[in-house]
Amino acid sequence: MKLYISADMEGVAGISAVEQTNPVGQPEYPHSCRLMTAEVAAACEGAFEGGATEIVVNDSHWDMRNLIHEDLPAKVRLIRGSLKPLSMNQGLDASCSAAAFTGYHAPAGTADAVLDHTYSGATAYEVRINGERCSEARINAAVAGFFGVPVIFISGDQNACADARSFLPGIEAVVVKEAIGRYAASSLSPEQSRAAIRAGMKKAVAASKSARPAPYSFATPVELELVFTGTAKADVASLLPGSERLDGRTLRFRHDDFMMVFQAFRAMMTLGGSVE
Repeated sequence: MKLYISADMEGVAGISAVEQTNPVGQPEYPHSCRLMTAEVAAACEGAFEGGATEIVVNDSHWDMRNLIHEDLPAKVRLIRGSLKPLSMNQGLDASCSAAAFTGYHAPAGTADAVLDHTYSGATAYEVRINGERCSEARINAAVAGFFGVPVIFISGDQNACADARSFLPGIEAVVVKEAIGRYAASSLSPEQSRAAIRAGMKKAVAASKSARPAPYSFATPVELELVFTGTAKADVASLLPGSERLDGRTLRFRHDDFMMVFQAFRAMMTLGGSVE
């Protein structure tokens, strides 16, 4: 069984501030890398115990150079670095039996959610697909679903987990901290969070081997509405062929193929992020 893990940082136990997650000149950031790596390692250990035979981990936070490779189990393959075509989903394909998300956070605009955002808080005010507000977890679960891969596990704060359960009711969700607003949380100790993640992943992998859950997908046609944080960002992103401007900050893109919608989303976010 091949397991895919997309690893983010904001949902890791003990993390509650941007300064902890920013790799540019922040003294707390190296410690956050150690916390993130230890949770991913625990997830991998639990997955192997549950019956996984192969694990691919995609570093999915910021510049995507956060995980300490030598601190992961020796059999784990790590995808590291940015400018990846599938971004947080690089390495996902039909050869994977299941996918898991560690250190994830709630979507932009969620109350009591540590560092809530969707792909880029500086660029996107809100992301909606088929009228539903979307988290990174929901978007990425649909990418996994495009390849026929179910998502079986998530870890993060209480609202990241509640969000995932809202569209993946059978998911194994491990709450490692209770958010108190955007910049504070009551967190499990690192040891407790790792133990919970290891046990949860073991359970999720073992269960998926006996009863494979259905992959997640959006109904077609798929309609993306991307609300930018500023009008200049929408000005530039509207250059994407096929996009439709709904108002000063909102663009719409429709297609029957979800992967085309995801690629349009990535392109509009990149264009919008290129200006202030």
